[in-house]
Amino acid sequence: MLLRYRVGAVVSLAKHQNGGAKTVLWTSKNFRTQSGDATFLQAVDFYFDKAAAIASVSPDILAQIKACNNILRVQFPLKCSNGTVELIEAYRAQHSHHRLPVKGGVRMAPNVNGEEIMALAALMTFKCAVVDVPFGGAKGGIKIDPTKYSLNEKEAIMRRYTSELVKKKFIGPAIDVPAPDYGTGPQEMAWIKDTYEHMKSTDINGAACVTGKPLEEGGIHGRHEATGLGVFFCLREFLNDQDLVKKLHMSPGVKGKTFIIQGFGNVGRNLVDIRDPAKILELPCDVLIPAALESQVHSENASRIKAQIIAEAANGPVTPSAEAILEKNGAVILPDLLLNAGGVTVSYFEWLKNLNHIHFGRMSRRMEESGKKVLLEALEQEFESKNKLSDDLRKELVKGNTEIDFVWSGLEETMLVSWANVRSTAERKDCNYRTAAYLIAIERIATCYRVNGIFP
Repeated sequence: MLLRYRVGAVVSLAKHQNGGAKTVLWTSKNFRTQSGDATFLQAVDFYFDKAAAIASVSPDILAQIKACNNILRVQFPLKCSNGTVELIEAYRAQHSHHRLPVKGGVRMAPNVNGEEIMALAALMTFKCAVVDVPFGGAKGGIKIDPTKYSLNEKEAIMRRYTSELVKKKFIGPAIDVPAPDYGTGPQEMAWIKDTYEHMKSTDINGAACVTGKPLEEGGIHGRHEATGLGVFFCLREFLNDQDLVKKLHMSPGVKGKTFIIQGFGNVGRNLVDIRDPAKILELPCDVLIPAALESQVHSENASRIKAQIIAEAANGPVTPSAEAILEKNGAVILPDLLLNAGGVTVSYFEWLKNLNHIHFGRMSRRMEESGKKVLLEALEQEFESKNKLSDDLRKELVKGNTEIDFVWSGLEETMLVSWANVRSTAERKDCNYRTAAYLIAIERIATCYRVNGIFP
């Protein structure tokens, strides 16, 4: 079943004229759940509205940026290995088409629902804009517990899901490009690619229909560790900034700091009987890295968080109510839409690799090495043979760049430039880093609409 609609705003926007100045007012409505915290979608909308209030963007464009463009909900039968038939529910949301293709992961989890997928798609839109990756935002989800299905059953589910996306034109290298997410990985992406290429056999760029694939199927070196590495780059820059850490009464640098990482896949699940995972968040440390699912830090446990720095490696791990409590207690939050953008950044590199049909470094590595050898030999001749380099040092100096060198360099450049923009915006606008990141995203997307115009 295909649903196409504009998702209504959670806030009211009003424009007033006061001496020629434009003021955008926002008030949150129905923002809390019964437990006192916003739902994930409400939280994303709340953070958006907070930044929108200080953006130089008209209310009509803000409404366009905020709304989810399309959401697909499908149901299909699965013939299980025991002979029974089960109905599978799945989603794909496309939040914004200001840039194409749209991009976002596909997750498998028993609690998947349309509202969660729309929230994740919106976050992808803003995440891509913050790090200047030319994608709109999307997200997909299949409502199953993947641990309760056999490999063959999961393959059947993923292939049928992909076929539904193809039939509804919700996938393609220039349309919508999925990637791994919670409960999925390279194997599932390989099934997506194979299914798409069977159904679209004349698409020469078919391998670019999905990222996060195995290397043998057109994946890219460095994709597996990209999200974590992106978190590290931003966190390192923050901790190396003497002015910022001084405000927290900490010494500069990563060395000597204590870290707690909450959320580490199968290992984490196996520790449930030993230690309550929720309590891990409350242990003393310098840096807390929530890397599991959304809303892990909320109004009921935020006051017990002892970390001075919260680095959001997961999507939406801190609710708005919790953020207010943490900041009141002096903690600094490094926001998800910047910190965990390493994954989509390297997915962008993989997409480019697939479109170019050649891996990074193939045309340049030997040429770089040849040029470096000539330079070293010239220097040695100039400064006499007694100053010749050792074989090991020579080998290191002349080494040409491989694909992973290009990937890590590009990722570090992207994260450092983006962090510098967020930091300077926060200082200029006197706001926190999350609001600064949303503000950058909003204004970049608004520029797209302003320059491109509205079709027709």
